[in-house]
Amino acid sequence: MQSPWQHYTTGTGQIHAADTRVRLLLNGASRTNYNDAQLDDYQRTGRVALLRRPPLTMRLRARFSHPEGVLRGTMGFGFWNYPIALPPAPPRALWFFYQAPPGNLPLAMGVAGGGCWKAATIDTGRARALALAPFAPLVVPLLRLPRLFRGLWPPIQWAVGVAETPVRVPMEAWHEYELVWGATTSCFRVDGRVVLADAPSPRGPLCAVIWMDNQYLIVTPQGRLGWGLLDLAGPQWLEVERLELEKRNLEGEGFVLP
Repeated sequence: MQSPWQHYTTGTGQIHAADTRVRLLLNGASRTNYNDAQLDDYQRTGRVALLRRPPLTMRLRARFSHPEGVLRGTMGFGFWNYPIALPPAPPRALWFFYQAPPGNLPLAMGVAGGGCWKAATIDTGRARALALAPFAPLVVPLLRLPRLFRGLWPPIQWAVGVAETPVRVPMEAWHEYELVWGATTSCFRVDGRVVLADAPSPRGPLCAVIWMDNQYLIVTPQGRLGWGLLDLAGPQWLEVERLELEKRNLEGEGFVLP
């Protein structure tokens, strides 16, 4: 069976594969251009663009060239709905995710919005999330008041399916990562240890993605928005090996997908 994995690079992005190991490399970058190295199974031609549905598990072994605080841009691996494709869609994702400052996505209470390697889920297209949208002009100013924010944000976070936790392992060392995407809840493990359990599962279908780029995004509950590109003085990379996707049938038997 032909593999659905596709290589996408732009700018200084490069993908090098050898045996079971793949390296996604940005060989420096300029803020004047978008630079990306990405593996995904988003089908850019044909009728079915998003292939993956739960129950599904992603397992891989990965390391980065630099630690938290030194890496620049955004990067990670997991599943998402490619919301920037046309037509655009409300973001849905579950992944291990890192974004360098000035990027800031503080969507979970008590979890940093930038400079933090994290396990995260989000589904902004849920009915209960869409039902809140008309009230945003009224609620966002209230969220700028710390006391009101502490009371108002937790139910909004629940409505948009956000769950996050820092992953407290050195990014530059090899680790075993596992994302278990269930029909209703999901679980994240690192080196066999659960780091985030009972996280709300985003709805399928989604596509699998592994990437590193030089962009940043700012979206805060208080209404601050921003986007931009970053300079990279030298090379940085994400290396992956032993990548597999495992599906389970109704009898609980697992089988590895291409």
